[in-house]
Amino acid sequence: MPNTQELMLNRELGLIEFNRRVLAQALDERLPLLERLKFLCIVSSNLDEFFEVRIAWLKEVVDHTPDRILPDGTTPLEALDHVANAARELVLEQYGIMRESLFPALHKANIFFLRRSEWTEQQQQWIHDFFFRELMPILTPIGLDPSHPFPKVLNKSLNFAVELDGRDAFGRQSGIAIVQAPRILPRVIRVPAAICDGHRHVFVFLSSMLHAHVHNLFPGMTIKGCYQFRVTRDSELNVEDEDLKNLRTALQGELRQRQFGDAVRLEVADNCPAHMEEFLLTQFGLEKRDLYRVDGPVNLVRLMQVPDLVDRPDLKFAPFVPSLPAELENKSGLFEAIRQGDILLHHPYQSFQPVIDLLGLAGSDPQVVAIKMTVYRTGTDSVLMDSLIAAARAGKQVTVVLELMARFDEEANISWASRLEDAGAHVVYGVFGYKVHAKMLMVVRREDGLLKRYVHLGTGNYHPRTARLYTDFGLLTCKEEIASDVNDIFVQLTGLGRASELNLLYQSPFSLHTMIIRSIEREIEHASAGRPAQIIAKMNALLEPQVINALYRASSAGVKVQLIVRGVCALRPGVPGMSENITVRSVVGRFLEHPRIFYFYNDRQENLYIASADWMGRNFFRRIETCVPILDAKIKRRLIKEGLRAYLEDNVNSWEMQPDGSYRRRVARGRAHCAQEQLLAEYAR
Repeated sequence: MPNTQELMLNRELGLIEFNRRVLAQALDERLPLLERLKFLCIVSSNLDEFFEVRIAWLKEVVDHTPDRILPDGTTPLEALDHVANAARELVLEQYGIMRESLFPALHKANIFFLRRSEWTEQQQQWIHDFFFRELMPILTPIGLDPSHPFPKVLNKSLNFAVELDGRDAFGRQSGIAIVQAPRILPRVIRVPAAICDGHRHVFVFLSSMLHAHVHNLFPGMTIKGCYQFRVTRDSELNVEDEDLKNLRTALQGELRQRQFGDAVRLEVADNCPAHMEEFLLTQFGLEKRDLYRVDGPVNLVRLMQVPDLVDRPDLKFAPFVPSLPAELENKSGLFEAIRQGDILLHHPYQSFQPVIDLLGLAGSDPQVVAIKMTVYRTGTDSVLMDSLIAAARAGKQVTVVLELMARFDEEANISWASRLEDAGAHVVYGVFGYKVHAKMLMVVRREDGLLKRYVHLGTGNYHPRTARLYTDFGLLTCKEEIASDVNDIFVQLTGLGRASELNLLYQSPFSLHTMIIRSIEREIEHASAGRPAQIIAKMNALLEPQVINALYRASSAGVKVQLIVRGVCALRPGVPGMSENITVRSVVGRFLEHPRIFYFYNDRQENLYIASADWMGRNFFRRIETCVPILDAKIKRRLIKEGLRAYLEDNVNSWEMQPDGSYRRRVARGRAHCAQEQLLAEYAR
């Protein structure tokens, strides 16, 4: 049996590799220019969360259990060093693409980012006036001395370390001041076309404005240097169950401290001198390994606003209108259509509107008596939540299982919880210690004197905006076996008692992992008996060791295993004697690939499932997830075609994983196959 290092790849390095694939989109000249800029920004956003969560976790392990051996066989400190080096290489590549590829291309397209050395006299005057009108009144420079200690610096905020010479009006001479840029102001500011030779898309960075006028904040002092910096902090929330009375109250207390968690990364401009780097590292309790020098703005995420400011449709993806399923056209109503047969929704190619309509109808239909729904992420402005509130006010029995611990959506969910309760809805927070990640909606309707249940089960969140950006599947059904299972899970979440055996659904943390292992083992049995055996699975991440080991056994037995894993994968494909029958692909394109689809050939029975869960330990054992079998033959064929085969054939946005964890982009030989473009064309209205 191979050793641990040969069996498992490092999770954090896998996430770096995923972001490398995203960054490659920024270089792809087949894509519209402003969309390439967005991909550059997405990498920065992803890296922020990576440091806030994964690096923060890794540093905590280094501090508290340094002798622990990680799944890939490394110690925490070894892993931290490897990951820091890989992240630094990625950041250097990212800024190089910005400077050498994107900015020159934007310049050719008459979209300009003016450097201070390029400002004309008119522009200098306009920027000077803007600074004193919009910036100066809200800046608070802090000169460091015994009365002014180093300030609390907010997580991911833009700051400037200013070196000074001379004495102020009180005779003080500290030498260093900190200026914090207000978060309320945009980081990219449009300059009027009238002073830019008629060009409508000319921008200047807020940081450039502040650099140019920082001397106005320290009258009579000499500015020796002004250096951008940004600190990233641990953003995990720690809510202990000891003496916990109210999860929402406890979480609100933790959220107030999130902005000031332990520092995990320091970004500085490349002109920052060594002595200032050391000073800042000391202030934040960081080491040289945690320092990232950048040749450009220290927060590229803020460039994400630029495409919205630029009216150039030719530099953006062509808009599209999602279609409606044929089953919902020319029907007397949504409930009637579902009664006639299960309906599969494939987002974003097909509209999310049927889900919105289902909730809207439920709130106004006098025959509907109850609505139950899980909510993980839904955003701060959600028509779905508004419908739930309206339904509760209309007297419907509304129950919402709201996950308060959805990372970075906690504040929005707490706000929704209050509004729902004020409207009379029953709001529960699931089971403490287990995140409710299942996507379930149930509407109970009185028909012919009996109660009938209509259900939606999905792979993605109830979030109308991401339903246009992420690919996902949803199933609308009124099958009694499924509806009964969904109801039983809601009873688990809101009440107390043992988990009942379900009719058709599989559920984490009780039965899903066992089902996946058994399904893999069954394919091994078929292969060992000389029968065809195949597994195809699509997901966001593959990390769970028992599943990975089962897949290795399947490969050794001759089972053909085809995995489509968008993000991190700890399995090594293509290793002789261990995984030569396993391939791993990752598809990165216009839409974020988000569905979880599991296919097992099972001697021609073709067992097919959609689920809310990835193949990760947290999804199998520490979350409440659902997995539903697809029984309708027509829907099964469609899911296999659209959700699996199209992506196995993709040779435009597809990357093939190598045994060492690196990826190679597939090159189209002959006809190009792009799954996302084909599906857009198929469902175009």
